[in-house]
Amino acid sequence: MHVLVLGGTTEARRLAELLAAALPEDVRVTSSLAGRVASLRLPPGEVRVGGFGGADGLAAWLRTHQVDALIDATHPFAGTISFNAAKAAAATHVPLLALRRPGWVPGRGDDWHPVGSLEEAARALPALGRRVFLTTGRMGLAAFAGLDALWFLMRSVDAPEPPYPARMEVLLDRGPFTAEGERELIRRHRLDVLVTKDSGGAATAPKLAAAREAGIPVVVVRRPPVPEGGAVADTPERALAWLRGADSGRTRAQPSG
Repeated sequence: MHVLVLGGTTEARRLAELLAAALPEDVRVTSSLAGRVASLRLPPGEVRVGGFGGADGLAAWLRTHQVDALIDATHPFAGTISFNAAKAAAATHVPLLALRRPGWVPGRGDDWHPVGSLEEAARALPALGRRVFLTTGRMGLAAFAGLDALWFLMRSVDAPEPPYPARMEVLLDRGPFTAEGERELIRRHRLDVLVTKDSGGAATAPKLAAAREAGIPVVVVRRPPVPEGGAVADTPERALAWLRGADSGRTRAQPSG
């Protein structure tokens, strides 16, 4: 059996670890990473880096490498890859599971401002604060480039490329982050508004608690749409259980002798 995991997330890495430990030795696991981050954290098993060339390219890869199960464990904001995965799986009749971490939910005391895009987030900022904690990653900073009256602390794994805000300090760091560390950032830089994507998960959630404690507003970019229908799991453990079922069904379907 050959399993292809479209990864790059904490959940995908955890799933690859579970697969390496729990599945028989004759099960082959390949993790595919987009390669947008310079310092990659490689999961166990085989790894490929780079795109497929759209849905048709992914379908060709599935056929050529005889993939028996496809798991979409990409980032919630990865763009079109989930739609490409759904189309490729349908074209090749390969079972597909979407591993999607739950989104964040506002709690008591939160001052959230949901928006549909980075451009909408930029338009909302001037009315909310002057010193911005920008945690949307290094892509798409052009949306904030014209906000010369605001100051930004931009945190990302890799250094950004222009265009980006004129008044900006870059903090290169990678989660998981702690509530204490996030509180200190807000205090030290006198931040008065947070901008984030609804990526979900625990690794970067402490900034939300720190913003709540500091009483500052949070601009939350909503997730883009995903393909409807199909199998979905919200944890790597449940994805593993689905995969075991897919392997069992595949074994039963094979002719004897």
